[in-house]
Amino acid sequence: MLKLDYRVETHRLAAPFRISGYVFEESDVVVVELDDGQHRGRGEAAGVYYLGDGSPQIVAQLESNRAAIEACGSREALRQMLPPGGARNAVDCALWELEASRLGVPAHRLAGIDAPRPLVTTFTLGADEPEVMAEGARKYVQARAIKIKLTGSLQLDIERVRAVRTARPDVWIGVDANQGFGINDLPALVHAMVQQKVSLIEQPLPRGNEADLDGFKSEIPIAADESVLGLSDVPGLVGRFDVVNIKLDKCGGLTEALLMAAEGRRLGLGVMVGNMVGTSYAMAPAFILGQLCDFVDLDGPTFLKEDRVPGVVYKDGTIFCPDEVWGTSAAVAAA
Repeated sequence: MLKLDYRVETHRLAAPFRISGYVFEESDVVVVELDDGQHRGRGEAAGVYYLGDGSPQIVAQLESNRAAIEACGSREALRQMLPPGGARNAVDCALWELEASRLGVPAHRLAGIDAPRPLVTTFTLGADEPEVMAEGARKYVQARAIKIKLTGSLQLDIERVRAVRTARPDVWIGVDANQGFGINDLPALVHAMVQQKVSLIEQPLPRGNEADLDGFKSEIPIAADESVLGLSDVPGLVGRFDVVNIKLDKCGGLTEALLMAAEGRRLGLGVMVGNMVGTSYAMAPAFILGQLCDFVDLDGPTFLKEDRVPGVVYKDGTIFCPDEVWGTSAAVAAA
């Protein structure tokens, strides 16, 4: 029998962060701990803001399912018990660490990865005036990949990307529209992004408008983010998107994320791992998934005033997660 504990934490951002339709100044996360009296596992979830899945909803779901969670025998059983979202993500990741602790191996070994490698990650620029974003790009001195948040204002967004490309002609650039455009704007957006040597366009259209992409040919790969939540959504991306962006908070944990990556590969899609803003507890399991991905966007802790100690390491444009951060939790008695 397991014992479920959780806490809500508020982490202040170092500066306001703007995307299409939202400005964020802090990140609330729910940290779940499961222990069996000898071993402990931890998981963190921020939820999915555009689905109304925040810390209050996560806590309510944990409480209403407390007995079932404490009696849960496996991660697969959890997938059947809770729907995709933050609550299942936090519990699933706690179960991964608990199992790793019981077996005395790092969690990445449970996923079939013997020696994780540092991963080139994007570093994200929130939407702002073009010159401000250009200066932000220059400050990302070690970045080898930059993701630019757009707002759906076509000409201003083009100027934003042009300013960043001028400031950093050396880096890989992707853009994230966060559902900000309509299909009529997409040809002009793609054309402008080709001129700026952009390599990926994330979620240009609103969730629910996926059919508008039927027959649309893009010179730049288009990634589905808000349009894909869990495993059941992946087949519907074929013929509309080129890449599936997997986030643990959306799909409900590392267990489903790994299944999504395998299904995406089977269907000929590129695979990406992304994140909601969170601490290193959230990046660590996503880092395991990132070992299997074409694109990695795991810069969440860089937006926070303070991260966990120990935490993931950012160096030379890469992210690396030492085993001691998460995935090898010590016995409860020694904690």
